[in-house]
Amino acid sequence: MPGHNVRTRFLQAVKHIVNPATARLARTRHGPFSLIRHVGRKSGRSYETPLILARVPVGFIAELTYGEHVDWYRNVVAAGECIIVHHGEECPVTRIETCSAERGRSAFPGPLRWILKATGRNEFRLLRTDAAQSSTTSCA
Repeated sequence: MPGHNVRTRFLQAVKHIVNPATARLARTRHGPFSLIRHVGRKSGRSYETPLILARVPVGFIAELTYGEHVDWYRNVVAAGECIIVHHGEECPVTRIETCSAERGRSAFPGPLRWILKATGRNEFRLLRTDAAQSSTTSCA
């Protein structure tokens, strides 16, 4: 399938070129990036993936730019946990929940919210860091 090959090459370029540069930026505690520390579901290796996350009272909102089939997301779902490093603070994620597009976009600052809406971004996840919250409380 030709489209699949283009997508795979694009994601590989992001993984090997863009991610290392943005991970360095995330470690400076400046800018919009956070790191997701996760363990490979097949390899067992530790990875760090830079993402732009929105902080909410019970954790973080992630927009799944490339869908739910990217390695970082599949690894986190398989493990059921990860660590978010946000502005130097380590936050253990205890649960991942689906989040409505409206709620997901509203968690981001104005200009980014507008871009997410204009580009049709609809897949969001709540990365819950507050283990004391009931699982019935949702971001939906």
